[in-house]
Order: sequence, then structure tokens, then C-alpha cells
Amino acid sequence: MKAYWYDNLPGDQRKDHDSGRAVSLDHLSQLGVIYHNCPEISSVDKIAEERKYKNRDEITVSKEKMGDVYEDKVKMFFNEHLHEDEEIRYILGGNGFFDVRSEGDDWVRIRLEKNDLIVMPAGIYHRFTTDTGNYIHAMRLFQEDPKWTPLVRGPEIDENDFRKQYVQTRDRHAVATQ
Repeated sequence: MKAYWYDNLPGDQRKDHDSGRAVSLDHLSQLGVIYHNCPEISSVDKIAEERKYKNRDEITVSKEKMGDVYEDKVKMFFNEHLHEDEEIRYILGGNGFFDVRSEGDDWVRIRLEKNDLIVMPAGIYHRFTTDTGNYIHAMRLFQEDPKWTPLVRGPEIDENDFRKQYVQTRDRHAVATQ
């Protein structure tokens, strides 16, 4: 895992867009993002049990697996959105990026590779893309039935209860660490 400030330069979203300014694990934690390196599936099982995740599935995002819809799907995943549930991904192969909004509304890019596990809180604005290898295989974990319901950013979503709760929690954590 490597986290850094996104450079905001135009170009292919699948490129690194590395500004050269690193983001620490502490800063990710302040945003509510949790990271683990899990070389053994037993580590994933333990985290799932602790967080009361009962279901899981696997997704492969690649040109070979998705065919003609690949480019459209990657663009859809890159639309800024939030979820009303935590989003947990464990990378089984390949590489990809999750971008999350900071407290200042800037993008933090998180590069994930095999054995990386990330937990993003409900209500955080984020987006996803593969890297230029155009392949990622991930396990998705769910507290209840598997679902992926993105709520695309807009004024009405800023007023979503899960968004408001996330912002309050993030801001309280920021004040506590100052």
C-alpha cells in the first residue's frame, strides 16, 4: 500500500498521479480509513469476525473478464460516490487505486496490491480505478447480503444521514488529535 496526495493533472485515471507528497497511515486513520496487510486469509477472517462481516464474494475487474463493458465499468467506478455501508476490499491479485476525499476535499490516492485490505467508512466520498495493468481481483466483504449501491456526489447526498455522521466523526477525531 502506498498513500499520497493525488496530483490532479489531466490524463488517464489509471496512471499513478503521484504528487510526491506521501500520506501517512495516521492521516488515513483520521479520515476513517483502516489499512491492514494480510498475507494469510486467516487474518482476513479475523478482521471479518471482529467487524461482524458475514458474507463475501470476489470480483475481477479486467478487460479479459468483463469484455466490452470493461471501459464503461471502470469509468463508472471512478465517479465520486459514497455508500451507506462500510466498504471492505481485500486484494487477491493485481493492483488498483482507491481515491478518498480528505477533510479539505482534496483527493488522497491509495494504491493497493496483493494482500492489502482496506476498510472505508460509510459516508466517505471515494472512487476506484484499476492501474495501467487493467487487472484487479478482490474479495468484497459485507455485514449482510452482498450489495454495492453507490450514491453519486451531489447536494442531496451531502445531506445524507450517513454522510453527515461520517463528517461529524471525522471532524471530532481531527479535533481530538490536535
